[in-house]
Amino acid sequence: MALENLMSTNLLSVDLDDELAKVQEIFNQHNIHHVLVTDRGVLVGTIILADLNKHLSPNIGTRRETHADTSLLRQKAHQIMSRELVTAPPSMGIYDAVLKFDDNKLTCLPIVDEKNKPIGIITWRDILAILAQQYRAKIKK
Repeated sequence: MALENLMSTNLLSVDLDDELAKVQEIFNQHNIHHVLVTDRGVLVGTIILADLNKHLSPNIGTRRETHADTSLLRQKAHQIMSRELVTAPPSMGIYDAVLKFDDNKLTCLPIVDEKNKPIGIITWRDILAILAQQYRAKIKK
């Protein structure tokens, strides 16, 4: 089964120079764990929620929040994004994607076109759910 049939096409992305406040807002509003970072539509990085949380102060939004805490939210996406991109074409099969996840210790796999523009994303949770569904169908037979 090809990734183009499995991937989410509801992509949430930010530009290189978008502030971390915008990134945090996207994570909070959409209950997701990965945001793509683009430069003029081309994929250049990813930000994982856990990495954003490591970067920001836990005091943000509390009574103990300081000016230094809120200034972190003005930093740019490119300052914390992962630049080590592992991507896949839409034609890649699910089992090849599983190997990419395992070989590279990924939590998400952006699906890109031939110009490296993001067209979809699949996460390890998506992969696990698909494999579980396939296994359940197999054992019911």
